[in-house]
Amino acid sequence: MQTITIEILLGALAFVATTVLGAAIFFRRPRSWTHRLFFILAFLIDVYIVVNFLSLHPPDTTAASQLFWIRIVMFVTSFIGPVLVLLVHTFPGDTIRLRRVYHYLLVGLMSASALASIFPFVFRGIHYPDGEPIPIPGVGMPIFLLDFIGLFILSFAILIYRYRHTTGEERARHVHLLLGVLASFSLMGLTTVLFVVVLQTSSFVFLGPLVPVILLAFIAHAIVKHGLFDMKVIATQAFVVILWIFLFAKIFVAESFSALFVDVLVFLAVFLFGFLVVGSVRREVVQRKELEKLASRLHATNMRLKELDRLKSEFLSFASHQVKSPMTVVKGYASLIYDGTYGVVSDKVRDTARKIVRSADTMIALVNNLLDSRRIEEGRMEYSFETVPVGALVKGVVDGLRALAEEKHLILTFRTSAGGAAASLDRQKFEQVVQNLVDNAIKYTEQGRVEVGVRLGNAKEHVIVSIRDTGLGLSSDLLTRLFDQFIRGKGVMKRIRGTGLGLYIAKQVVLAHKGTIVADSPGEGKGSTFTVTVPVVKS
Repeated sequence: MQTITIEILLGALAFVATTVLGAAIFFRRPRSWTHRLFFILAFLIDVYIVVNFLSLHPPDTTAASQLFWIRIVMFVTSFIGPVLVLLVHTFPGDTIRLRRVYHYLLVGLMSASALASIFPFVFRGIHYPDGEPIPIPGVGMPIFLLDFIGLFILSFAILIYRYRHTTGEERARHVHLLLGVLASFSLMGLTTVLFVVVLQTSSFVFLGPLVPVILLAFIAHAIVKHGLFDMKVIATQAFVVILWIFLFAKIFVAESFSALFVDVLVFLAVFLFGFLVVGSVRREVVQRKELEKLASRLHATNMRLKELDRLKSEFLSFASHQVKSPMTVVKGYASLIYDGTYGVVSDKVRDTARKIVRSADTMIALVNNLLDSRRIEEGRMEYSFETVPVGALVKGVVDGLRALAEEKHLILTFRTSAGGAAASLDRQKFEQVVQNLVDNAIKYTEQGRVEVGVRLGNAKEHVIVSIRDTGLGLSSDLLTRLFDQFIRGKGVMKRIRGTGLGLYIAKQVVLAHKGTIVADSPGEGKGSTFTVTVPVVKS
């Protein structure tokens, strides 16, 4: 009696596990033939579990009844091999790709094995040596062995071929199938075929229902790897259902009314609690998958943005070089005309040549800003530092821009109280910073003055360069974003050409000099002040 109880418990556990796995995968994607075949295989194994128990414990204890149920076991087993071949060949696709001629061969072999099993060809009789039921093989046994063992070997061969011709995650999925087929059908062959047919013992037949669960677990894990369902939900569902069955069965063996009452209450409580647990786990899995999808999308977006940024940089570099070269040539010829190299020209022509030179300088400066911005972004901006008197450098820049200020009738002044204070500078790049700031002050000032000054800080550890104008001024909103890329005041975008990169580049260059750059303005129309601070080189 105790042995039968163990067999019933093992069979129930296997039945529940198989049913839960089969149903969960099928309803996840019912139109996929990988899922359909998995469900069919799970159904066949469920039937096999039931008839295998009946073959060991037939309702009628006669030999004829037991032989009938043994033949039913072999009949059901005849369908498992062909379904496994189809599943292995289809996995992980959604359609069956096996050629029609092989369909006919599988159906023919399956039908022959099933008919031979149900009729007295696979087992022609039964005898009871030592009290154990041992079927007597018949002439149809080779057909059954070809259908079961042969198709098992074929499935194994297909998986080995797939394993050798795949890589990465796909290979890992086929490994799980390979191990599952090898482990489960080897054990099933031992318990159902080898021990019964060759060793003439049925002592291990009761373990048969547990063996296919190994196969289903491996296949399920392989499908999990393919991302088609979540094992955590399946495991929780299986555990809850098994617990329900156990507690429900316990009700019928209660020894007293009080024990029955307690068992019923416990079953109802666990029944409700089980629904809550499964629902909670399902929600957790759904949320996790949503987060994974979101993370995947963010990663894809990030990679796309990086690719677009790379393409943008390449385009800017290509376009800048393509513009810079011809503009340099245009500037060169215009300068020759303006200088009189081609002979004496009228004032009108000289004025036109001067405008061409000025426009070419502006365009080249814009191109240089684009190139410098790209170098800064890629960390390729190179510096050559030397000790430079800051006052003299700034004065040279101011003198070079004086003509531009005079054209607009502005007063451009320069004052220094820093004496010969020097700083470690990249002369060319720091000149570019000062020139950009003074040039901006002149551009954005319609009338009044531009004052440039150089002085020492209070502790005489820094040199401070200030550029103050009476121009358009800056709004408080613009001041917070002024040194970002492509930022320009809305009111000047149409009147004054620019890329919005000059101040961004100026800040990066000043930071590379271990200095600071700040802007201040009382408001729009009230002028502005830019201040650059760099460390002094002490002699």
